[in-house]
Amino acid sequence: MKQDHAAFAARLREALQRAGIEARPVILEKMLARRGVVVTAQAISGWLSGRYMPRPRALQALAELTGTPPHQLQYGGIREERAAWPLPLEAADRRVIEAFLALPAERRVLVGELVAALASPPRKSR
Repeated sequence: MKQDHAAFAARLREALQRAGIEARPVILEKMLARRGVVVTAQAISGWLSGRYMPRPRALQALAELTGTPPHQLQYGGIREERAAWPLPLEAADRRVIEAFLALPAERRVLVGELVAALASPPRKSR
C-alpha cells in the first residue's frame, strides 16, 4: 500500500512539473480551492510525500490542473506514442496545436474557453 502512495506522489510531482505548477502545498491548496475543492496544506503535503492519497474529487481536480487523466495520475499507465498528424493538416496549424499542447493546464483551459467563445455564433444585438 505504501508503495502505491509513493508511486502516486512521484506521478503527481512529475505531472505538476510538466504543467509548470510548483509542487508546494500552499500553492496547490489555493489552486484547488479555486476549483471548489477544499483541502488543507497538510493533506497536500501528505500526497506529495506519499503518506496519503487524495479523495476522488481532489484527484479529479489535480488531474484537471495538470492535464493528466485521473486514472493515469492515480495508477500510472502505458505511455502511447503520439499518432502521426493527418496529412491535410497545414504546418502552421500543426505549430499552433503543438504550442497549445505545451501550455500548462490552466492556460489550455483559457485558450479552450476563448476558442469556444470565438466559435459560437455572434449574439444578436437588441
